Amino acid sequence: MPHVKSINGPAALCVRKPFRTSTRSHAPPRRKTIRARAGPTKEAERPAIDATTKTLNEGIARFYDESSGLWESMWGEHMHHGYYPKGGPTKSNLEAQIDMIDESLRWAGIDQATEMVDVGCGIGGSSRHISKKFGCRAEGITLSPVQADRANSISQSQGLGEKVNYQVADALHQPFRDGQFDLIWSMESGEHMPDKAQFISELSRVCKPGGKILIVTWCHRNLQPGETQLKANEEALLDSICKAYYLPKWCSINDYEKLFEENGLQGVKTADWSEEVAPFWGAVIKSALSTQGVMGLFKAGLTTIKGALVMPLMSRGFNKGVVKFNLITASKPL
Repeated sequence: MPHVKSINGPAALCVRKPFRTSTRSHAPPRRKTIRARAGPTKEAERPAIDATTKTLNEGIARFYDESSGLWESMWGEHMHHGYYPKGGPTKSNLEAQIDMIDESLRWAGIDQATEMVDVGCGIGGSSRHISKKFGCRAEGITLSPVQADRANSISQSQGLGEKVNYQVADALHQPFRDGQFDLIWSMESGEHMPDKAQFISELSRVCKPGGKILIVTWCHRNLQPGETQLKANEEALLDSICKAYYLPKWCSINDYEKLFEENGLQGVKTADWSEEVAPFWGAVIKSALSTQGVMGLFKAGLTTIKGALVMPLMSRGFNKGVVKFNLITASKPL
């Protein structure tokens, strides 16, 4: 069974670590944003985006613009880990990815929703699944125009065009009104956020009182008593992954706990599912080495090739216990 930890108590002080990224500043032209159906936040209310974050966001958009088509052709509409519990029945990777959605919801005690937001939605696989499961409306945001367009196209083809909507938007400055959603869903997008404090603050802002927030994300291991930072070889491993996947400095699940508490969220609960996702990267590497995968990589471009070359490092990180696959959930007080 996954290791689960529940916490309750007063908010703790969380010291933010400095942002670092290895992305280079080759900014593409400004992209047109698709407006949400809900009223956007006034521009005057939005904090200015610093140059480093802007460069990171452009790199993330470029990475997913180039790679999403290849991923969909190889793996389908779900752009996240699968759930492979030890001792469980043999399953396909698609079944494992759907199980990841359902098991995450079950673990968080979420069995209904009326309106959700999928933060870092990819091509919309998980939010379409949840919309069908609960009959709820869904909004999704991504930095990639290619992903947003494809997500809306798939939704239309599945008859969900009136129920779900996807757009280009920044998760740190979301175009939604306060308290709009009763389910805030973030499946493997938190690792891209350069300002984790702003990320959690924004998730809390758009969450309806009584609503639930669920984040599933990559983290580094928690620091041990007496440690002030990761070991040098661990930092080097993570830095190599950051360069390929456009990630800022990593944080631990303990860091997320503190931020949840600081935002007054209640019933905070965390879990480590690193063992449950262990087979995933081996399966991804195998698919990348297939004839279809190799041809697709060269067609997708250099950015995607760099990401593929780093996949063994993700596997090594999990094996060494440096990379963790964590969940955290909480409720916004009424």
